[in-house]
Amino acid sequence: MKKMKRVLVGLSLVLMMSSALTACGGGNTKDSSSSGTNTTPKTNDAAAPTTTTPKEKVTINLWSFTDEIPNMTEKYIATHPDANVEFKTTVIATTDGAYQPALDQALAGGGKDAPDIYAAESAFVLKYSQGDASDYAANYADLGLDDQMVKDAGIAQYSVDIGSKEGQLKALGYQATGGAFIYRRSLAKDTFGTDDPTAIKNEVGPGWDKFFEAAAKLKAKGYGIVSGDGDIWHPIENSSDKGWIVDGKLHIDPKREEFLDLAKKLKDNDYFNDTQDWQEGWFADMSGTGPKPVFGFFGPAWLINYVMKDNVKDTTGDWAVTEPPTGFFWVVHGCSLTRTLLRMTLRNRQ
Repeated sequence: MKKMKRVLVGLSLVLMMSSALTACGGGNTKDSSSSGTNTTPKTNDAAAPTTTTPKEKVTINLWSFTDEIPNMTEKYIATHPDANVEFKTTVIATTDGAYQPALDQALAGGGKDAPDIYAAESAFVLKYSQGDASDYAANYADLGLDDQMVKDAGIAQYSVDIGSKEGQLKALGYQATGGAFIYRRSLAKDTFGTDDPTAIKNEVGPGWDKFFEAAAKLKAKGYGIVSGDGDIWHPIENSSDKGWIVDGKLHIDPKREEFLDLAKKLKDNDYFNDTQDWQEGWFADMSGTGPKPVFGFFGPAWLINYVMKDNVKDTTGDWAVTEPPTGFFWVVHGCSLTRTLLRMTLRNRQ
């Protein structure tokens, strides 16, 4: 039974290594994570096949911190009415740090109620894919899902790396969170004479030199190119060539170090509203109510669906998407300590 449970856990992570939708400031209602806690399991049944002797349904215990994955199972049940399976779901929000302790206890407890499918966000996923809790997850190869299948699926390498331990794949995200530049059409027309995404991508990039040329043009019209320096941090951090740890030592990638100079350039030239992401000033710039209108934001689709959608207000319908100055992904963490330290370094330089 224990062996079977571990295989099911491994299968769960094929689907369930989530790209975290949490924002800085856990209690903020703008947080894209589910704000409630539901520790009462919810059962979602699928009809058994019509046979002379109906088979006993297979129960899969699903744990998550938002309703995204449970909604996927409901869709699966709806489109596979003959599936001989039921999902027993438990949803506990990451707010106040409630999810991990409860998940850890359930995994360690084992038995028929232990999680078969469970979600982990980027802020703590390594604990479950590579760290102390990784032994609960089976290797994909043991499930018949080999490296070639992963390659053929075109899954982003960073997602594979995060979910691998000692060369064995244990987890994958269900979304890649590739980033884009999300901009206001009206400000584009006023500044560049067009709001066409194919034209705007050549105004803001490729590269940061082009981006700052666009910032100067926008400033001449009374606009900021971004809301705060946090907006450029994400494309810089997540387009760097190497990680934070190389050969067991802290490594500051040159692209990440360049953030200090680029952030200073934004401030010295008044190219932004000097806000901090996930704070009220940042949200105000989405609705156009900040000190000066802001041209754009960097982010993946979830930023549009879960953050901007409820904050753009009077600017609804004025937004478009184009390629950013540099390719990047954004898997959301909690508040970024690394950027805080870099900001302190920037203040010291000034």
